[in-house]
Amino acid sequence: MPTFLNDSPVFGPIQSRRLGVSLGINLMPATGKICSFNCAYCENGLNEQRRTHDGYTRLDELEAALTTKLAHMLRDGVQPDVLTFAGNGEPTASPVFAQAVQLVCQIRDSLAPNARISVLSNGMFADKPDVHRALLQVDDNILKLDTADESYIKLLDRPAGPYNVEERIAAYAAFNGHIKIQTIFVSGTLEGVCVDNTGDTYVKPWLEALKKINPQHVFIYTIARTVPIPTLTKVAPHILDTIASRVRNQGLDVSVSY
Repeated sequence: MPTFLNDSPVFGPIQSRRLGVSLGINLMPATGKICSFNCAYCENGLNEQRRTHDGYTRLDELEAALTTKLAHMLRDGVQPDVLTFAGNGEPTASPVFAQAVQLVCQIRDSLAPNARISVLSNGMFADKPDVHRALLQVDDNILKLDTADESYIKLLDRPAGPYNVEERIAAYAAFNGHIKIQTIFVSGTLEGVCVDNTGDTYVKPWLEALKKINPQHVFIYTIARTVPIPTLTKVAPHILDTIASRVRNQGLDVSVSY
């Protein structure tokens, strides 16, 4: 299987394309995925390939692992730029996500006071009151919006439950700017259907959605590692740069990872 799973409850540090030296916080088990999306490009593999009977990380497990790891890094003279909730699935799906954010904030303040706290999320639960409040507490609330086309999202991202893109856009706008958007651009085919989302059919509605959301920042990226469905391919840098220019023309900050 060409994809990988992360250690749990802490993994890394890794050099993130978007965030710098990142120490990962994984609220899912190390033995498999728990995710509300089943993205065709997921580096952790497809949900059906990575099933597990193990549960979410407990708060005591997270506290022990993160405290130990940061203490070791401090001893070695290394500090993370960011503590990132990510891992093998959707972090906000964890029943202890809100408490985990509070816990990580406390540990960060004690052992890595210069580190930011980030969440990489597909946004499915961003309008749940406890999740919304927790995301307001982190430095980088990074939520996914690959297009504003619901049929495309269901083809590429494959939400596990009901998904309404207009509801997601409204939920994102409710953060009143305390949000960063991450969007992957891909080419190739999926189930015999072209999935290139770099043309105006997808980019123009996505730009209109960004106007409504008014994020602090937009992260544009493409496939970087092996993905579980090999008919998906990378997008050329010059195409990503052109899309980024259109975002900047709307007055928004944007960065591109190739």
